[in-house]
Amino acid sequence: MSEPARTPFVASLPEAAALARLPGSEVAWLDAARRENLDAFADAGLPDTRVEAWKYTALRALAQRRFEHGDAQAAVRAIDAGALALPGVDGPHLVFVNGAFRADLSSLAELPAGLSLRPLSQALREDAEGLRFALAHRYREAGDAFARLNAALASDGVVLRVAAGTAIAKSVHLLFIGAPADGDLAWHLRNIVELEEGAELALVEHHVATGTQKHLATVVGEVVLRDGAKLDYAIVQDAAEDATLIRHNQLRLGARAHAALHVLELGGALVRHDLRTELAGDEARFVSNGVFALHGRQHVDTQLALRHAALNTASESTWRGVADQRSRGVFRGGIVVAEGADGSDASLSSKNLLLSALAEIDTKPELEIYADEVKAAHGATVGQLDERALFYLRSRGIPHTEARAMLTAAFCRAVLQAMPNEALREHVSQLLLAHLPAE
Repeated sequence: MSEPARTPFVASLPEAAALARLPGSEVAWLDAARRENLDAFADAGLPDTRVEAWKYTALRALAQRRFEHGDAQAAVRAIDAGALALPGVDGPHLVFVNGAFRADLSSLAELPAGLSLRPLSQALREDAEGLRFALAHRYREAGDAFARLNAALASDGVVLRVAAGTAIAKSVHLLFIGAPADGDLAWHLRNIVELEEGAELALVEHHVATGTQKHLATVVGEVVLRDGAKLDYAIVQDAAEDATLIRHNQLRLGARAHAALHVLELGGALVRHDLRTELAGDEARFVSNGVFALHGRQHVDTQLALRHAALNTASESTWRGVADQRSRGVFRGGIVVAEGADGSDASLSSKNLLLSALAEIDTKPELEIYADEVKAAHGATVGQLDERALFYLRSRGIPHTEARAMLTAAFCRAVLQAMPNEALREHVSQLLLAHLPAE
């Protein structure tokens, strides 16, 4: 008799043993939350395209794969973290290799006053109860399969807190490295970031690879900004070309809080980013700028959901994408202005370029308004390079290939200009140029 079909990722590991090995496994409320999320994942499995949030991203191929849990060799694997440093990012940093924390590569010895930065495994040992609100969450939406899996099996991550009224001068760097290993690995990280009232922080999240691998990584982050806090948040994603990376970030902004997000999506075979932001306090402001540049058979899916839930809040989102060869990009941007959120101001723009007849980009802006005196606008375009601009450059003696590359680069780099860190902005611009087609 053939073995009955089982959910991947769960079937590839002893469930009870895996849960027992996780940090904080003897904390009753945490064990209960992990078990409930794991059971929910096993019962529902992976979402299919009938689930609206996954309409354009099929997971059939992923569902056939099996992954080993974690990487026991990550603690001793030779990694040159210096070669992975980012210009202009010279503050404290945490480094994870295939999901395992590497103290030898991290810099935590002299943290500035008011900044607490620890790996999740350490924070659970020292004060599990202080993490209860963030870690006891049960994910129940049909599209949250990977968040459930992460909530059940996350073995480490980041706990970052900034004290009230503290401005951290140097950028904090979170570095997640995918490295070659024996077999395909699944690893899961959970990040918790909290800025108290009036705190200020620049944060850089960096996903990078040191070699060829086909790992699955899930990263779930919860970011809370208390009243008057300010966060500049850059995400640079340059994972291995065959990797699968699934991220789920939840941001909550208090009164007069301000968050600016800059996203660059370059690597990975299958990449998904769920970004949910709630402007929960009066006069909160959220700005997001993102770009993806795809080639080969890459598939990158961004799901941006903004909820205005208080008076006089504002959001401005500008996203751009480029797809070449047989790649596919997906962008869904949803804005909800809730009842009572009078005076909200929301705008969303998604512009995209197709550089190949076989490439595809699906973009879907959504807007729901349930309040009065609201300013809101949204728009999306998918097209090709402007032939008039191309003709103009060629008429000035610029070869066709170079003119095409110049226009494509200018189209993408426009959304990166808002990054305040000049050295980092120039570096990511060069990364972007390297991923754009040369002909």
